[in-house]
Amino acid sequence: MPFDYDAVVVGSGPNGFSAGINLAQSGLSVLVIEGKDTIGGGVRSAELTQPGFVHDPCSAIFPLTLASPYLKQLPLEEFGLEWVFSPAEVAHPLDDGSAVTVTRSLDETADRLGGDSQAYRTLMQSIIDDWEAITEDLLGPLPLPPKHPLAFVGFSLLAARPATNLARSYFKEEATRALFAGMAAHSILPLEQLGSGAFGIVLSALAHTAGWPLVRCGSQNLINALAAYYQSLGGEITTGNWIQRMEDLPRSRIVMLDVTPHQFSRIAGEQLSKRYIRQLSRFRYGPGVFKVDYALDAPIPWTAEECRLAATVHLGGTMEEIADSEREAWRGCNSDNPYVLLAQQSLFDPSRAPDGRHTAWAYCHVPNGSTRDMTAIIDAQIERFAPGFKDTVLARSTRTAVQMEEYNPNYIGGDIVGGSQDIRQVYTRPLPRIDPYRTPLENVYLCSSSTPPGGGVHGMCGYHAAQSALGRL
Repeated sequence: MPFDYDAVVVGSGPNGFSAGINLAQSGLSVLVIEGKDTIGGGVRSAELTQPGFVHDPCSAIFPLTLASPYLKQLPLEEFGLEWVFSPAEVAHPLDDGSAVTVTRSLDETADRLGGDSQAYRTLMQSIIDDWEAITEDLLGPLPLPPKHPLAFVGFSLLAARPATNLARSYFKEEATRALFAGMAAHSILPLEQLGSGAFGIVLSALAHTAGWPLVRCGSQNLINALAAYYQSLGGEITTGNWIQRMEDLPRSRIVMLDVTPHQFSRIAGEQLSKRYIRQLSRFRYGPGVFKVDYALDAPIPWTAEECRLAATVHLGGTMEEIADSEREAWRGCNSDNPYVLLAQQSLFDPSRAPDGRHTAWAYCHVPNGSTRDMTAIIDAQIERFAPGFKDTVLARSTRTAVQMEEYNPNYIGGDIVGGSQDIRQVYTRPLPRIDPYRTPLENVYLCSSSTPPGGGVHGMCGYHAAQSALGRL
């Protein structure tokens, strides 16, 4: 029978479009299918609270996008994408009223770290010197041999250590340890776990190299630019079409699924062996998130003025507090003093809110599948470092971990990174295979963040899956 398309991609997030674009660049006819009425996956924008307030329901800050070996090659600025950078990349307030900040300048950042100045400079300079080589391998499709073995092995020996161990061995100041813990906690791993230190190193290096930008007018514009470029290559998009079974797909030579193992088992279960389904069922999902989007009538009144310079603020106090919070989520408990990631986009992008008003974006880690409302607890954590914050709140939009999955089916139990990214599973996802993107079904590939190199808006999972498909085509 004739094919309707050369390739069909299910899912319109960054990985889905990266796969679609790469296939279209190779001259194939491609259709991207999205279940929701709007494209975007985990990169969308919407008026969630009040008219005129533009919120990012999922991703808000994009350091990995700028570092992505594939996405940074695409002419997205020609299709409307505009980046916004804040004066500081990250701020971490402390209970004494001070704050530690990370800026693009390594020397400027290090000079503010007191007794840890030289230690921080030495640690980060060794990474930054080899950053392009490290990034190429870090976002590559391991288990293939690294292209830059000396740089990658050196990085891996350092990054494999637990974040708490790494921080204590390099830094003496509590403030610097807290700063590093805030970076490492993006991993959604216990900070005593092997490999958690990698996230602290990588995100710090990204701050000094690519930066931590936001997208002008909302994260949706990143996806809109990807979609516009994809369509300029002849690609097609359809929305409002949920794929329940493989039989729902148009006829094509290649199928790319931007879904998790759980969803793949459901969609293709009748065609998969029981043994393979059992293997997929062992794929481990990590903690979920509880998310709050705020409409504010004034900027957040931070005690530490430095926090007004950064689009991203980490709230959690000391390293020990952050480690306790992340450990609780893994134990199935909700912390009453959680580590909170906060973004304040409207300070640097006035298009996000009406004149004189502001937005804020915040979430904390909770047990997978949690239904607990953490609004009051997140409010209190912000108020801790910004007395009077609650008085600025005009409206809130909240989602529990379960509601996060209802919003985006890839977020199983609220897990926003497509499965635990611990050292055992980060490069063997979803299963230990030479080609992790291939499935037992002929010409059917997984291209979601449940494949290497894992979570983050870098599009490399989609790119590598497309390369695998093209190689076999």
